[in-house]
Amino acid sequence: MGSRSLLPIAFTLLMGVPALAQGPTYGIGRTPTAEEIRARDISIGPTGEELPPGKGSAREGAIAYRTKGCAGCHGAAGIDGSAPILKSRNPTNPNVWARGRILPLRAPFATTVWDYINRGMPLNREGTLTPDEVYALTAYLLFINGVIPEDQVLDQQSLPQVKMPLGDNYASLPDWKPRTPRLKGYPY
Repeated sequence: MGSRSLLPIAFTLLMGVPALAQGPTYGIGRTPTAEEIRARDISIGPTGEELPPGKGSAREGAIAYRTKGCAGCHGAAGIDGSAPILKSRNPTNPNVWARGRILPLRAPFATTVWDYINRGMPLNREGTLTPDEVYALTAYLLFINGVIPEDQVLDQQSLPQVKMPLGDNYASLPDWKPRTPRLKGYPY
């Protein structure tokens, strides 16, 4: 009977634990302003509305690829480095790849390629490329994979217009049920 009478007391004491778990506030930090949020919203959508001014061609991209250190990780030809390969052995078939997906072929939109390079490259120096360099590198990767001609210049208007090899099939995944083996050709 004695332990039963302790139950309401223990329950009451435990009700105060969440308040203690929140801990004290130290007056550090603040809610960001709408302008600060807009400044950090750097993702680029399929329409390219968010793309900055700039332009670049595959020829300029080949130079940037060598001078910005891309070849150090991805290999001189984009196929023999320690990082994911960037050039398909068979650009006419985007479903053929080695060591994972080849971004310039498997991306649903050309703006996705631009966005990835802009935010994620070069490794450990992310965000150091200028918009012109990112447009040029995007053009170079799309060119070496047969998506665009070498002389095409990419900019805010032309980049979203590039037709990617997957076309509208980027969202069509095969039907899959639990405990069913994955289909060949689909890495996910």
